[in-house]
Amino acid sequence: MAEDFSQYVDQIAELAAEHGLAIGAAESLTGGAITSALAQGEGAADWCRGGVVAYMPAVKFDLLGVEPGPLISDACAAQMAAGAAKALEADFVVSTTGAGGPGEEEGHPAGTAVIGMWARGEQSTDWVKAEGDPAEVVESVRNMALERLLQAIRVAEQKA
Repeated sequence: MAEDFSQYVDQIAELAAEHGLAIGAAESLTGGAITSALAQGEGAADWCRGGVVAYMPAVKFDLLGVEPGPLISDACAAQMAAGAAKALEADFVVSTTGAGGPGEEEGHPAGTAVIGMWARGEQSTDWVKAEGDPAEVVESVRNMALERLLQAIRVAEQKA
């Protein structure tokens, strides 16, 4: 079982409150799990802008401005994060796309995911691999995404 997400959310909430940050998520693979976790953070009503669950390709294209092409890709993850940052007026957005399983998708084995990050206009992506059934993959990718969001906030605030 994946580790508890609250260790990340508690720290994200603290940094968001301290620095007046607006934080959001754009989710495909994780289906709202990141946004749900963030909403449990202390004072979330003041810093959590919300999330966009773009599970179907058309939602990614039409709502988030993702260009048609492979959905398990750096481009998709980055465009999801950027589109949600604009829609949510957020300083930081984490995104997830990938193959939740049980079978492969777009030639990628189950558990393959791309985590995208929008950090005050700076974008990055990270390929990760999660093990287990689809529910375990979602939980694991959620936790990895929250950890990367926390890291991105810390790095950005050190630069500020």
